[in-house]
Amino acid sequence: MLKLTIDQPSELIKVAHALSSEIRINILRLLNHHNLNINEIAEMLDIPVSTAAANIKVLENSGLILTELQPASRGAMKVCSRNFDDIHMILNTLVGFNQEYKLYEIEMPIGQYIDCEVVPTCGLASPTGLIVALDQPSEFFHPKRATAQILWFRQGYVEYRFPLGLPNNASVQAIQFSMELCSEAPSYDNHWPSDITLWVNGVEIGTWTSPGDFGDRRGKLNPDWWEVNNTQYGLLKTWRIDDTKSYLDNMTLSGVTLSQLKLQEKPFIDLKIGIKPDAVHKGGLNLFGKEFGDYPQDISMIIQYTT
Repeated sequence: MLKLTIDQPSELIKVAHALSSEIRINILRLLNHHNLNINEIAEMLDIPVSTAAANIKVLENSGLILTELQPASRGAMKVCSRNFDDIHMILNTLVGFNQEYKLYEIEMPIGQYIDCEVVPTCGLASPTGLIVALDQPSEFFHPKRATAQILWFRQGYVEYRFPLGLPNNASVQAIQFSMELCSEAPSYDNHWPSDITLWVNGVEIGTWTSPGDFGDRRGKLNPDWWEVNNTQYGLLKTWRIDDTKSYLDNMTLSGVTLSQLKLQEKPFIDLKIGIKPDAVHKGGLNLFGKEFGDYPQDISMIIQYTT
């Protein structure tokens, strides 16, 4: 979900411009079903390749789609994928995000984990440099971990604790977590699958298989010192749990419901992200904060509730 407010005029203008063209709307419609390269999009819409490329550039600049260079029979081809399922634009920040529901929102810095168990390759970095020695799991408990804006490990998990500051009469309708992440390979490898699992209050919500450890271009937010042969960016993924089931990017993921999380029993919510010991693809993970990768956010928790 892409959420924009009136306080982000430049982002609003980019998205509104991207949606103001019938060609670009048709491109987004095509990407609802498949990832496509520029030639395929041009052929399916019966437009020149140059026209398709120009419109894809507008969509890419707005953040509505992602592009990735992949090997082709001659050189490389740019493959396009949809980035968001929903767009919410808040034009009056005084009345809230949704008239029907209230929202409780917190962003957790990725270095503020309360527990971890990691296996090399592993490391922590801030916007100014590496925080600890590479491939030293014990260093993940260093106090400076709080400044981390990217962390990575091959196996294991990190666990966070979110405060649950809801009114006493709150009735939770849904809870969601979103974060930017990808696999962890030596250097990087765009085709390196990894089964990344999410747990909430000790309950396994479900697993996303990351397709790779992305490094074909620089991450939009990465500091200058971050070398080009390192992991560069991830994908923004959203897990959501309501009273009927759990979802990953609005697609049904599992039958886990809110009642199984027992939110009323504790004044906090535990979130664990990691690679299960019996995972089919033990490809590790990279987790990005608001100053690395492509998305200026930490781990976001949004609780939708009524009173």
